[in-house]
Amino acid sequence: MAILSTPLHYLTSVPPVTRYFTLATIVLSSLYLWIWWSAETTYIPYLTLVPGSSLFYPWTFVSSALVEASLWELAFSLIVIPASLRYFERLWGSLEILKFILICVTGPNLIAFAFNWIEYAAIGDADMFLYGMQYHGQMALFTSFLVAFTQIIPEHQVQIFGLFRVRVKRLPMVYMTFSVVMTLFGFQCPYITIQFGWFVSWIYLRFYKRNVTDTLGGVVTYGDRSETFALTSWFPPFLHTPVSALANTVYKIATSLHLVPSSFPQDIESGFSQVPGGARAEAERRR
Repeated sequence: MAILSTPLHYLTSVPPVTRYFTLATIVLSSLYLWIWWSAETTYIPYLTLVPGSSLFYPWTFVSSALVEASLWELAFSLIVIPASLRYFERLWGSLEILKFILICVTGPNLIAFAFNWIEYAAIGDADMFLYGMQYHGQMALFTSFLVAFTQIIPEHQVQIFGLFRVRVKRLPMVYMTFSVVMTLFGFQCPYITIQFGWFVSWIYLRFYKRNVTDTLGGVVTYGDRSETFALTSWFPPFLHTPVSALANTVYKIATSLHLVPSSFPQDIESGFSQVPGGARAEAERRR
């Protein structure tokens, strides 16, 4: 009984969203691989996101992230995603991590869907852009977790393959570079979702994530407006000026249209934040 109680105790100690998300990934990925093996087809539009068919299967904007199309992809996701989920679910709570998953999965898929339709309108190859690509997997979500780790522990160093060490804040751009290279070599699907995942997760964490522990006079704050998490922090110094100008212009327009939650007046690329985020305070403590 003691032997059996150990794995049972471990499973019950895993937070609920992490537990069910992992189970759903295993089930849907296994279903996809079984259909692929038995029907000898990889065209499964009711499980993966096919731009030309997804409007008839709208749930695939979410469920496609639970489908890994190969055993090595499934193995990689099961190694890195549940551990990240467990960490952030304990840090943020089940509701916030569920919101994060839905936003960082659905957002990149919607952008990929629109991007493929734009390519079809410009080039006109339906077989390639509407039915030849099946978006799936958790690459966008993995990128989103890298962005979240950059927010809270940017200076922490990790060892990759036991060969070299790199700071956490460098990992998203390394993964982004990999995405750009793969896309340029013709592997747009699914690698371009890495770029969309970075963009969506940064916007959410920067402006929209509710800081439940940070209040000033009882006012709840949103996002992390600190300089170290500014948009310019992702780019080399020679691009800071144009990126900052563009970012501030878009921010002012979004604020005037009430698309961004109200916060304390400040230049979003400045180094001053009157209400420091809890995640940023945690990052400073870990430094």
